[in-house]
Amino acid sequence: MSGGSAPAGGDVQARPLRLLLGITGASGTVIARALLRELLQLDVDLHLIVSASAHLVMREETGIEFPQGRFDLETFLGEVPPVGRSVTMHSDTDLAAAPASGTFRAHAMIICPCSMKTIGALASCTGANLIARAADACMKERRRLVVVPRETPLNLVHLRNMVTLTEAGAVVLPAMPGYYHQPRTIDDLLRHLVLKILDAANVEHNIAMRWKENTE
Repeated sequence: MSGGSAPAGGDVQARPLRLLLGITGASGTVIARALLRELLQLDVDLHLIVSASAHLVMREETGIEFPQGRFDLETFLGEVPPVGRSVTMHSDTDLAAAPASGTFRAHAMIICPCSMKTIGALASCTGANLIARAADACMKERRRLVVVPRETPLNLVHLRNMVTLTEAGAVVLPAMPGYYHQPRTIDDLLRHLVLKILDAANVEHNIAMRWKENTE
C-alpha cells in the first residue's frame, strides 16, 4: 500500500499513505483503540488528534489515566506499538498545526468515535478545534472523510447534520457492526467495524470478515 508521486528527475518513490485520525468525546473508546491497533499494523503515515473530551471518556470507559494528562499511545493501547511504527501527535487546540491547512495532503481522515458535537461543528464549518478544522480542510479539498458516530437514539438535528455532511462528500459510518461473520467476542464485533471503517477510507488491510469471502 503506497502513495505519492515521482520526484522531479528521479524514479517513483513509494511512500506510505498519510492518514489523519481524530478521536472525540463520544462513547466508544474501544472502537478507537481497535482501529489504532489495526492501523499500526499497516504501512501508513499516521497523524493523531485526541480531544480533551475524549480523555474524559477514556477514563470513564477504561479507567485509563494519562501521565500529566497528556495522551500516551502505549498507555492507551495497553501494549508497546509495533517496531518501526510511529504516530505523529497534534494538539486539538493547535489551529496552526499542519493538518489545519488544505495543503496538508492526507489520503483520508477518520473521526472515530465522532461525537454529535463534532458532527454539528463540521456541518456548520465552525472549525473551533483542530479536529474540526482538519476535517473541514479534507472536505473542501475533496478528500475522503469518514465519521463514525456512536449515539442512540438520534434526534432530528443529528440526522440533518449527518445529511449535510453526506451531501458535502463525507462518509457517515455509524458504529453498527455486522453479525453475519458469526462473532463470538466483542473483539470480533470491533474488528468487523474496523474493516468497514478502513474500507470506507480506501485503506487496504488484512481483516478477513467479509460476506461469503471464503465461499465464492
